[in-house]
Amino acid sequence: MEKVAEILAEASAEVVEPRFRALAAGEVMEKAPGEVVTIADREAEVIITRRLRELLPVPVVGEEAVAADPALALALHSEPACWLVDPVDGTSNFIAGRPDFAVMASLVRAGQTVAAWIWQPVTGTAYAAELGSGAWRDGRRLLRTPADDAPEKWRGSLKSRFLDPAEHHRLQTNARAFGHLTEGLRSAGMEYPQIADGDQEFIFYWRTLPWDHAPGSLLITESGGVSARLDGSAYRPDPPGCEDGLLVACDPETWERTRDILAGRLHQ
Repeated sequence: MEKVAEILAEASAEVVEPRFRALAAGEVMEKAPGEVVTIADREAEVIITRRLRELLPVPVVGEEAVAADPALALALHSEPACWLVDPVDGTSNFIAGRPDFAVMASLVRAGQTVAAWIWQPVTGTAYAAELGSGAWRDGRRLLRTPADDAPEKWRGSLKSRFLDPAEHHRLQTNARAFGHLTEGLRSAGMEYPQIADGDQEFIFYWRTLPWDHAPGSLLITESGGVSARLDGSAYRPDPPGCEDGLLVACDPETWERTRDILAGRLHQ
């Protein structure tokens, strides 16, 4: 667990942090319509991939590698074990000079996330989780207390821009039952820890790319929360395309009640 955390922090220090608020002309590229990537993303993924394979020689499913060859993501189903890597989660924030970005990795065995790491470079904060063993922030065990029983006091984020307009409107209408709502931080590596740390009660995601959600989902479940599809099935890191909603909450009762308000009505 400690070695992977070191790999992420070292790669960040080598090629990500020196370019924060210092990207040169030509170091930001479009990898797909509306999606950008930087030289920091690409160089960090190369470094992390090499060092993770030295630690455990299994396939590495990296966000930028999959952008170049989508078939690589099939290893999540076909291989007994593989690494998942998001070299800069929150690239748009990184480009804009905002501090909300992270470097993330996770280990998947038999289609289940068994270990996860999140490094937040600006604050130097490290999160880690291991299946069945717990979750930690900077080595301190995380155990989230349950939410207050009044939904109008809950804090949450709705990441629904990929929904069709009618369901997006229905979701936003139902969400008025909650207290404080935001659109999130545009970085899963910053958003999931908000729940584990007690700063938020729930997040609803529609698009669930595996490198974005495997690390945080394990962090939440190992700190006492729930990360599950709208049908109640536990999150699993599937290849891109399995975008049927993900609700993350700080405890089981909060998850159930939030689904009653959001997900149940969403599909009426």
